[in-house]
Amino acid sequence: MTDLTVRETLERHWPDYLKEAWGLAMFMTFASIFTTLLEYPHSPIHQALPSQHARLAVLGLGMGIVLAGIVYSPWGQKSGAHINPAVTWAFFRVGKITLRDALFYTLAQFAGAIAAVQLMRVLIGSPYRHSTINHAVTRPGPEGAWVAFGAEFVISFVLMYVVLIAVNNARLEKWTGAIVASLIAVYLAIETPYSGMSLNPARTFGSAFAAQYWSSLWVYFTAPMIATWLAAELYLRVHDSHPSGVNYPVDKAEA
Repeated sequence: MTDLTVRETLERHWPDYLKEAWGLAMFMTFASIFTTLLEYPHSPIHQALPSQHARLAVLGLGMGIVLAGIVYSPWGQKSGAHINPAVTWAFFRVGKITLRDALFYTLAQFAGAIAAVQLMRVLIGSPYRHSTINHAVTRPGPEGAWVAFGAEFVISFVLMYVVLIAVNNARLEKWTGAIVASLIAVYLAIETPYSGMSLNPARTFGSAFAAQYWSSLWVYFTAPMIATWLAAELYLRVHDSHPSGVNYPVDKAEA
C-alpha cells in the first residue's frame, strides 16, 4: 500500500473506524443490559439466581454469544473486529495494521464505548446507576489492584497469543471468533471476581467516564496493553516471522 495522507486515510477507511466504534458499542450495550439484569438487586433474574457464580456463568455465556455475533458479522469481518485498543496495538506490532489506522481504530473504540454507556445511562436509568451496577464499571476484587493487574495481564496475554496463532493457521482461522468468544465466556465466569474482567482499556474508560470512577484505572490501561504487546513479541520470536494472512482494515479492492 502506498503512503496515504491523513485525509486520504480517513476518506478511505472511515467506514472501518465506524465499524470498530459500532462493535465496541454493541459489546458495551449488551454488557450493560446483562449486568443490570443479573446484578441489580430488584431484578427478577438476580433474585432467581442468588449464586454469584451462577450469574457470572450466565453473563459469560451471554457475552460470549454477543462477541461471536460481532466478530462474524459483515462489519466485524470487514474491520477485523478488534474492538479493543490492546488487540489493535498488538496487531500493529505484528504488521497487520498501519500506525495511522491503529490510531484511528483506538479513537473509534473509545468513542464507541463512551457513547454506548451514555446511551445506556439514559435508556436503563436508575438501575444502571445503582451502586451495585454503577455503569458496569470494572474494579479490582477484594485482593486489591496488584492482584487485578496480574489477573488482567494473564488473561490478556493468553487471549492475544491464542488469537495470533488462530488467525495465522489455515485450519483455525475461521474458528477465531468462536475461540475468542469461548475464552471471554470462561474469563467472565471465573476471572471477574479478581479484576472485574476488562481486557480492554476503552471498555473500562467508557464506564469510568460515566460513573466518574477513576480508582485503579491504571490497572486496566497498563496490564492489557503490556500483555498483548508481549504476546505479539513472543509470537514473532517463536515463529521468526511476521504473520501472514489478512491485514486490517480490508480495502474494498481486497474484500
